[in-house]
Amino acid sequence: MSNFRRFWSVVRESLRGSRPDLTQIPLGRAILLLAVPMVLEMSMESIFAVADIFWVSKLGPDATAAVGLTESMMIIIYALAMGLCMGGGAVIARRIGQKDQDGAARATVQLILIGLALSAVAGIAGATMAPRLLTVMGASPATIAIGGQFTAIMLGGSATVVLLFMMNAAFRGAGDAVVSMRTLILANGINIVLGPFLIFGWGPFPRMGVTGAAVATTIGRGVGVLYQLRALRAGRGHLMVRRKHLRLDLDIMRTIARISTSGVVQALIGTTSWVGLVKILSGFGSAALAGYTITVRIVLFALLPCWGMSNAAATMVGQNLGAGQPDRAEKAVWRAARYNFVFLGAVGVVFTIFSPEIVGVFSPDAAVVAIGSRGLRIVSLGFVFYGMGMVVTQSFNGAGDTRTPTLINLFCYWLWEIPMAYALAVPAGLGPTGVFIAIAIAFSTMAVVGVVLFRRGTWKRVRV
Repeated sequence: MSNFRRFWSVVRESLRGSRPDLTQIPLGRAILLLAVPMVLEMSMESIFAVADIFWVSKLGPDATAAVGLTESMMIIIYALAMGLCMGGGAVIARRIGQKDQDGAARATVQLILIGLALSAVAGIAGATMAPRLLTVMGASPATIAIGGQFTAIMLGGSATVVLLFMMNAAFRGAGDAVVSMRTLILANGINIVLGPFLIFGWGPFPRMGVTGAAVATTIGRGVGVLYQLRALRAGRGHLMVRRKHLRLDLDIMRTIARISTSGVVQALIGTTSWVGLVKILSGFGSAALAGYTITVRIVLFALLPCWGMSNAAATMVGQNLGAGQPDRAEKAVWRAARYNFVFLGAVGVVFTIFSPEIVGVFSPDAAVVAIGSRGLRIVSLGFVFYGMGMVVTQSFNGAGDTRTPTLINLFCYWLWEIPMAYALAVPAGLGPTGVFIAIAIAFSTMAVVGVVLFRRGTWKRVRV
């Protein structure tokens, strides 16, 4: 009972946003203080993903396919942002570990400036080329007609996504996980509530169809960005940005860019592999794309909380390496990996048993349910591996070693998953089932390879 009370005491402390020195307090408490808000943050993101596709799926397979195709393009923007987040987060975590708050604030400002430049280019290009991009992705004329405006708004408003990602990475690197959590609760809460009103025209709102989902998403994330900027100005955590920090610092920018180069490539390899899978699936019709989109959203529902634990491990690695405590950093990684292993193993069992009922909640279409439930069952078979692989990969990044996971991604996704998916789906005649089998095998392979390389310990000697 005393252990239970201590656990809940730490949980309450983490949600209040306490600011202890994570390199000095007991390891279990440090991981929990970081992991609780990070898991809740990622859970909120996964709830949004599931709620969004739940409402859109009511509009039919073409609307759902439009969302899936747009997300396959958006993940390229996500990849650029996530790669830069790896470099920025690693630098900020090291500076906090070194007790250099001014250095962490300067790095945060440079990360925001990079994000603004990136999102301006991506937003203009995406908004003006949306229908053409959907055509290239293999969308049917009906899908383009229904989802063209959705795609234009999502790509055009990408600044809200990029800045949300980057500032949350800064807060997590600094150990201010509760600020990131509150940001996503606010942003996604607005999105979840506003979405169905704009999609179906409830109350005084116009019926916008799938376009309403894009408008709700952009509004919610925009409000989240404003909250983040206010938190940086107010200094609600370890990060406090003052006027003296608001200047271009090419040295810090170069440091972030050096670390992020491999990170961007790593994220691009991982996320564009999904584009390759969608391209293969688009040849099997809207039902296959809709089933795949629903399956991926449900899988994300399970995986995103585990990203929270993985991000906690990455922060512990960065800060403890900055404090000159590499052994403590490694212990944190293995403990977080065990937590993810147990959690995802249990979720995998549930998804395997109840996959038709779960997918059926999101679509009444029998063909979509058949494809989606089969895919969910197949992908869930590898869940016990995914959790460990996620922690190890993020821990490399937290150390500033973005090169190793980049090579792992290159092999597991582009040289292994994509050719296998095509071979199983087309020549072998398995169709969408072949794609899902390839996903499960590739994710499991990545976990095994990552653990083997992590044990070598070369990440402990990376300089940031």
